Amino acid sequence: MLIKILNFLSFAVVVGALIAGACDTTDASDRPNILFFFVDDWGRYASAYADPMQPSLNDAISTPHFDRIAREGVRFDHAFVPVSSCGPCRASVATGRYFWNCGSRAFLNGRASDWKGVANPYAAFPKFPDQLRENGYLVRRSLKTLGFTPSKPLPFEREWKVPDYHRYGLHVGAVKDLEERELRIEQTLAHPRLEMRRVLKASQESQKPFFFVYGTYNVHRPFVMDSGRDLWGLEPDRLAALLPKSLPDVPEIRRDFSDYLGEVLAADAMLGVMLQELEAAGELDQTLIILTGDNGIPGVPRGKTNCYDLSIHAPLMCRLPGTIPAGRIVEDFVNLMDLGPTLLELTDAPPLKGAEGRSFMKQLTSKRSGWLDPSRDHVVVGRELHFHTARDGNLPYPMRAIRTPEYLYIRNFKPERWPMGAPYNLETAGEDYDDLGDGPWRDLDSSLTKSWYLHHRNTEQGKRAMKVAIDKRPAEELYDLRSDPHQLNNAAGNLEYSAVVASFREQLARVMRRTEDPRLEDDFDRAPWVAVSK
Repeated sequence: MLIKILNFLSFAVVVGALIAGACDTTDASDRPNILFFFVDDWGRYASAYADPMQPSLNDAISTPHFDRIAREGVRFDHAFVPVSSCGPCRASVATGRYFWNCGSRAFLNGRASDWKGVANPYAAFPKFPDQLRENGYLVRRSLKTLGFTPSKPLPFEREWKVPDYHRYGLHVGAVKDLEERELRIEQTLAHPRLEMRRVLKASQESQKPFFFVYGTYNVHRPFVMDSGRDLWGLEPDRLAALLPKSLPDVPEIRRDFSDYLGEVLAADAMLGVMLQELEAAGELDQTLIILTGDNGIPGVPRGKTNCYDLSIHAPLMCRLPGTIPAGRIVEDFVNLMDLGPTLLELTDAPPLKGAEGRSFMKQLTSKRSGWLDPSRDHVVVGRELHFHTARDGNLPYPMRAIRTPEYLYIRNFKPERWPMGAPYNLETAGEDYDDLGDGPWRDLDSSLTKSWYLHHRNTEQGKRAMKVAIDKRPAEELYDLRSDPHQLNNAAGNLEYSAVVASFREQLARVMRRTEDPRLEDDFDRAPWVAVSK
């Protein structure tokens, strides 16, 4: 169906041939182009991650373009976000630093204007795209990406017509007429196609390799209800027994995941047209393709904003023929803040000053699969403030966590606070649940799943689900992933795990001390980070 639709784009074929001809020259540099396809709210969902031994939602989808990058490059099985909240994650990726050291960007929607008379460190931190620009790259971005200064636009770009960006489900799903639907699919895919052409032409005219980060946000809520079924044929009942075990396997939540996965398929289609443009220009095999997302699924308990795998476990796939041997699966642990140091090493640029992230060039270029570096056996992640009015006093819910192959250890520094937000207006919340600002659990995006929790909270099934995901949590959590891969049974209070908990507690304290984490002194509960209400 998708191929038929793409062939329908006759205007795109004509323009593509012109651009392909213009880009037929070889860049003088032997450094690769870089396409960083950075999908907002994309968790670890792609058919490349399907595992016949562990049934999951990846069994229900087909993502041919994501899978191509994995098949013709390397797939990382233990990639994690530094923090499961888009703004802080992106600041961490750009700087290579733990999010808690990113000043105003440590919080979602953190504003530099709140730092009255206080130096905001983020503004002065080096960002890896800026160093790529200073090292001879043409740097460009589109949509929701990273904080850096793009290269100056070339004269033709001031006249370049880029169509409006459309979220796939919201745009295509708004019509029932098939002819109108095909036109809207064309309109949706035109944005990534024409943006890729613009960057290719700019690279050719400037005679510089490009770094281009494309940040589609169609996977971010809101979704059109039942768009997964209607647009992509993802029948919710096919997801039975495939949902994360921390969630009730009920029709409403299956419908919610169907719509979310439909947007994942749309992101895959967007990548597909960008790969077509690179191939037509003869630049595909000279371009490093990086695929990942900034946090897990939104609007789902234990998803976005948390420190469980549903929230922090990220997709990561990379392709560059001649540099990255194909068909490999790497088990080494990677934090997404390692991306900047890696790209700077790959392009012979100076290291990223002050970065805590470390290059994984060895893992990219090795011919082997499996575990390559024994020291890459864990990541440290965390969380502070997401939705600013989720709790009294605009206070965060501070978490730090360590994930290893065997364990997930979580430290909840303020267990008296509500992890997903206080239960404001719980009894009067509306049926449609559209307004985060007035409702309960504001760190949980509006969704069918959230609505189910609201309206079933007093049933036996709802009470069990609330205990797992919504209710207050103990100061420490420990999950033994060997016997509890779904992270359902907190073993932190078990005597047999006391030594393990103590070891992780000290390891986490060392990292926080070494990096001067402001949470050590509870600074994140005060101005300038929090505009505490009186």
